[in-house]
Amino acid sequence: MEEFSLVVLEENPANSRLRKGDVGTIVTVYGEGKAYEVEFVTLKGESVAVETLLPHQIREVRTTEMMAVRDLTDWVSGVV
Repeated sequence: MEEFSLVVLEENPANSRLRKGDVGTIVTVYGEGKAYEVEFVTLKGESVAVETLLPHQIREVRTTEMMAVRDLTDWVSGVV
């Protein structure tokens, strides 16, 4: 995986409101792929989170997949 690759979360990160299946973009590759800085944004392009993730926590998107939507209204208001 390299910078600007789209990736999918394979698990719910600890202490985060991100969820398995969320799609993000790799913005930095550390140690030749030992870890990745991944940014997650809304469909309007607003940043939701930037997480440092290990290779087992993400995977590249597949050509047979399509994006889905989940509402962050409760997340933004702190209800979730």
